[in-house]
Amino acid sequence: MKDKRVFFCTDCGNEFPKWSGQCPACGSWNTIVEQTAKKSDSRTVSAGRANLKRPMTLKELDVTEELRFGTGIGELDRVLGGGAVLGSLVLVGGAPGIGKSTLLLQICQFMGREHDILYVTGEESERQLKMRAQRLNVTSERLLVLSETNITDILESVEEVKPDILIIDSIQTLFSPDISSAPGSVTQVKDCTMTLMQLAKSSGVTVFVIGHVNKEGAIAGPKVLEHMVDCVLYFEGEMSASYRILRAAKNRFGSTNEIGVFEMAEHGLVEVPNPSELLLSGRPQNTPGTCVSCIMEGSRPVLAEIQALLTATSFNVPRRTSNGLDYNRAMLLLAVLEKRGGLRVGGADAYINVIGGLYINEPAADLAAMLAMASSYRDIPIPDDLVAIGEVGLTGELRSVTQLEQRLSEIARHGFKKVMISKQRRARFSVPEGLKVFEAGSIREAMSLILDV
Repeated sequence: MKDKRVFFCTDCGNEFPKWSGQCPACGSWNTIVEQTAKKSDSRTVSAGRANLKRPMTLKELDVTEELRFGTGIGELDRVLGGGAVLGSLVLVGGAPGIGKSTLLLQICQFMGREHDILYVTGEESERQLKMRAQRLNVTSERLLVLSETNITDILESVEEVKPDILIIDSIQTLFSPDISSAPGSVTQVKDCTMTLMQLAKSSGVTVFVIGHVNKEGAIAGPKVLEHMVDCVLYFEGEMSASYRILRAAKNRFGSTNEIGVFEMAEHGLVEVPNPSELLLSGRPQNTPGTCVSCIMEGSRPVLAEIQALLTATSFNVPRRTSNGLDYNRAMLLLAVLEKRGGLRVGGADAYINVIGGLYINEPAADLAAMLAMASSYRDIPIPDDLVAIGEVGLTGELRSVTQLEQRLSEIARHGFKKVMISKQRRARFSVPEGLKVFEAGSIREAMSLILDV
């Protein structure tokens, strides 16, 4: 019996009986590809019903065994929610050369003390992996290496050596001999990931999978790939810079707000326990167009520098660029600055940048971004020892933020003497010694206190 042909959207994962240029479900163009839909054998299904698992109540389930274990890298454990979980499937994505393979090979040195590890590489030979391990000082004797791309052979090796941890580098190189499509195709990636997920859940093996990203920055392959796995981690950072940020886009066992900061050194990735000091290093003094804000990345307060450059435009339509801050949010703040702040920025080119490759999605940085724009427009520097925290509404009012005490403690710890916050406080808070607090009810009031506008 011939296999049925169906069509699959790589963005949303929906299936269709025929091809079309635009996906009817998500509206994406040129994302529908063809794949084979294999029909299951009714005899196999009937035979498998005899081995069905019996449903169990929550009281019957035993969770006394320790489910988490450390990876040896504190920043990775933070992003995972306290360590790796037994029987989980973790997907690590990022641009080529960002450090995905380096990170997973480094954790083998620590985890190899108590666990058996099988590292499967489809992109390099065993000797090449050995050379990379020597450079990273990875010498664990419980680390096994296999250069293979056939998922069937990999499962046989897992059954033979019975590792505690399985690392796949990368999912785009694996293929199933039962599927005729090429490795890296939608069908192959989906089928191989499903096989690894069944392995992790049935045998308790912790699986780490490396996935490449496409030109849009998302993990290559169908979107359902991210729905299958337990954790999706993204490695971010500029290739020209030495700093990397590990962020969780999905985590079934912890928060998705935590970040891990690393520095790419000669012998691998080095943890950065104090990212605020890193992001503020080299900050210009007494210069217009820069302001510091304190944002929360999970449970960690981080000081970030926001820079803005506003210049008179030479075009009919001003140019607007935002890097590290959501573009639509930046355009909203520019409109509020003109309407409620009284600055005619509508005819100016605006360039906004967050230093260090950090991406800010918290509204608490609104006030700092607007003060930086106003400072650049008026060419008046903001005091170097001031930090601005607050959300800005469309009417120009300043809103309070959460976890204010933690932010103030981080600000005082790094030597700042002044902080600008909203008058609309949700609760009482204690001010660290040596820190002066300015309160404002609107963006115009904040500008008058800082810039004398």
